[in-house]
Amino acid sequence: MAVASGPEVIARYLKLLPASPGVYRMLDAEGTVIYVGKARNLKARVSNYTRLGGHTNRIARMIACTSSMEFVSVRTEAEALLLEANLIKRFRPRFNVLMRDDKSFPYILIARDSPAPQIMKHRGARTRKGDYFGPFASAGAVSRTINMLERAFLLRSCSDSVYESRTRPCLLHQIKRCSAPCTGEIPLEDYRRLVDEAVRFLRGESQNVRIMYRQLMEEASAQLEFERAARFRDRLSALAHVTADQAINPEGIEEADVFAAAQDGGQTCIEVFFFRTGQNWGNRAYFPKADRALPVEEVLDSFVAQFYDDKPVPRLILLSHDVPNRELLAEALCIKAERKVEIRVPQRGVKSGIVEHALSNAREALGRKLSEGSSQRRLLEALAERFGLASVPRRIEVFDNSHIQGSNAVGGMIVAGREGFVKGQYRKFNIKSQNLTPGDDYGMMREVLTRRFKRLVVETNDKEKQRGLAATVAEEEASNLVALTALAAGIEPKVVEDEEDDTFPNRPDLVLIDGGAGQLAVAREVMADLGIHDICLIGVAKGPDRDAGREHFHIPGQERSIMLEPRDPVLYFVQRLRDEAHRFAIGSHRTRRAMALGASPLDDIEGIGPRRRRALMNHFGSAKAVSRAGVEDLKAVEGISAEMAQRIYDHFHERPH
Repeated sequence: MAVASGPEVIARYLKLLPASPGVYRMLDAEGTVIYVGKARNLKARVSNYTRLGGHTNRIARMIACTSSMEFVSVRTEAEALLLEANLIKRFRPRFNVLMRDDKSFPYILIARDSPAPQIMKHRGARTRKGDYFGPFASAGAVSRTINMLERAFLLRSCSDSVYESRTRPCLLHQIKRCSAPCTGEIPLEDYRRLVDEAVRFLRGESQNVRIMYRQLMEEASAQLEFERAARFRDRLSALAHVTADQAINPEGIEEADVFAAAQDGGQTCIEVFFFRTGQNWGNRAYFPKADRALPVEEVLDSFVAQFYDDKPVPRLILLSHDVPNRELLAEALCIKAERKVEIRVPQRGVKSGIVEHALSNAREALGRKLSEGSSQRRLLEALAERFGLASVPRRIEVFDNSHIQGSNAVGGMIVAGREGFVKGQYRKFNIKSQNLTPGDDYGMMREVLTRRFKRLVVETNDKEKQRGLAATVAEEEASNLVALTALAAGIEPKVVEDEEDDTFPNRPDLVLIDGGAGQLAVAREVMADLGIHDICLIGVAKGPDRDAGREHFHIPGQERSIMLEPRDPVLYFVQRLRDEAHRFAIGSHRTRRAMALGASPLDDIEGIGPRRRRALMNHFGSAKAVSRAGVEDLKAVEGISAEMAQRIYDHFHERPH
């Protein structure tokens, strides 16, 4: 039975909608959110979707796919904007502008939950007591700044456990990058004074700190204390390096974020610069997913709202383009930050120069992205040609296993597409089968492929059942709406071909197996058992001496393997894919092995937590000694009752029946 969709479905909601601010969600036949929008007047906004004609192709397709809607009323339009940004990041609807890279930013933390505060890199929630400075654009920028601050202020960066266990100064003290409060080389009171000076520097009082060190150096020199004067000289030199490392330190900008957007080739790049305490703390380029027809102002508008959904808001935001909702966005961010936030589009002066610099960076980053994407597409086209594929693959999956004589076996799957490696789609498979012979690579590969593609088949079947005939109805509705839009604009209606869907597929076109004819035969058996016949399989086997460049490619239907020319770019491309799969699989294996090494047989006993386990280990010295202990010996351990002692004994000894 077809599921109704389109303007008629949307019109059913109009009678119940209030003429007040709110957020609406459009859902397709499968219940997936395809669009999130905000409105000052929900009734008026939604009624626009019920009229025929006058829509862009994107909006026409969106309306045609809509099978149901959900609404949330709020008090103000600013609150609606904040909620819209939150829901877009949560549901990632296909018709909205989406941030692709949403990793948290690193900060510098000077932790004050120890007698000697520690300087460190920090991500995530600010749960630890101390002073936070940032955001920095990258972890590398944080590390470089911390290294310079260690040289200037001699702060410790070791963990608390290392600090508490030191009996003599470490190497950092020897190379004059730590004052060694752990062993009392510096009194705690003097060390805390160094910490306060570092905090003042990071808060923007760098000039005052430099003046203070210069005066101290001159005083020490006048008193002929040349060694002490040299220490202050070294700190001044390190501080000069810190400030020189900041590429641009504009006057008059204490705390600001700069957003510059460039658009070309159907893609948008948004470059973000961070300025804190008058210093440039780095920049990062973003490539949001957006409809190609959207102007750069609308992409930037939606991006900025999403950007601050889970990040602290600075006092000043500078934009390269005037966005449609600038005043509303400023009001919403003021509510979020609980203080005044300005959003400006500077036309002259220092701030205009900073925005122009960011815009130049955005154009360069977009140019590199388009060039890399073009190279990747050419490689994929060449790959399809070399191996005789029916079409250029949009999604490639590569499988590899890693183990040591069968122990801690892990299968790895990496994914690549037109944009390069898609790391968010990587998957690891802990080998679960108990019937495998240790080191049975064929059996491991069978388990990994079966688990991966059995799940894919189930998901595909579920989607097909839910979809029914809705997709056909939606296509017809979209065609009608596009035609009406063209008529309304005075353009002669014409057949509009569907635009290429830029959503990354969850079904691979090509699967590469790290192995020869045997592994490929296993993969073919798995696919045949699951009824999958439209995915191309290729086995990549190393050469006779297991050297790169002599790989043999096993393709179903061909009796003999083939080889590529040693300098063929496709060969290098496949090697990169295989090496990435190997890196991912062996990394997952090492993680699992490390966890296994840290595990204890005591963890399997009900009622044994960290405290009791520690008491048992301290008393007996090892888990093996615990397993040999008698009930009376176990009862002698602090915190172990008679009942618990019997339970531990029974765990290691089979009781007679």
